Amino acid sequence: MKILIPVDGSANALRAVEYAIAHAAALKETPQLLLLNVQWNVATGNVKLFIDQKTIDDYYREQGMAALQSARAALDAAALPYQYHVSVGTPAEGIAQYAGEQAVDQIVMGRQGQGGLQSLLLGSVVNKVLHLVSCPVLLVK
Repeated sequence: MKILIPVDGSANALRAVEYAIAHAAALKETPQLLLLNVQWNVATGNVKLFIDQKTIDDYYREQGMAALQSARAALDAAALPYQYHVSVGTPAEGIAQYAGEQAVDQIVMGRQGQGGLQSLLLGSVVNKVLHLVSCPVLLVK
């Protein structure tokens, strides 16, 4: 079973990882866990006139790895194998695209991410993911 866990560095995302760890033993075989962090595309408009692409790519990689750090540590401590990926774009669309590319069987995600004003302005990533994917989505509270 291939399980995608979107991770944004929030406590809710870590709870989704912990849920997957706790329930992995109930499956007949060890699941293939895929961690995904989607970085917002900040290189729009005139940004590329002032910052070179390598600097932008380094920024995405650093931010993505920082967001994945606690999830990776939890999976390492549980001795569960996993893969991780950092992509750039809008979170819901990035999650849906990666889920399709990897042919995941299920997505396990926190019911809300970093939230705050950003979630009010941009809408619910969870709600968008639910509408974009055809696989089951398990929301962890």
